[in-house]
Amino acid sequence: MTIAITWTINNLERQTSDGLVYNIHWGASAVDGDYAASIVNTQALERGESFVNYDTLTEQTVLGWLWEKVDKEAVEAALTAQINAQKAPVSANGLPWATEA
Repeated sequence: MTIAITWTINNLERQTSDGLVYNIHWGASAVDGDYAASIVNTQALERGESFVNYDTLTEQTVLGWLWEKVDKEAVEAALTAQINAQKAPVSANGLPWATEA
């Protein structure tokens, strides 16, 4: 199967006085059949030269800001590595005498 990766903006923190967004709470998840992995994080923003009115922001605009700060390819590679580790684990735990009920 192919690993499907989805990026989401979970929340935005903004100044109420002018609508300036200063924190992006984001997540990225990967799914490949029965295997899944995810990363959640927060990215701080600095006041920039351009300003977009909060009420007109789109998820694509905010994702663009995020990808200017976060290494998108590295995040997606980490998710892929998590999926691959689930498919071919190098360690396990349990008790050899335990049986399934």
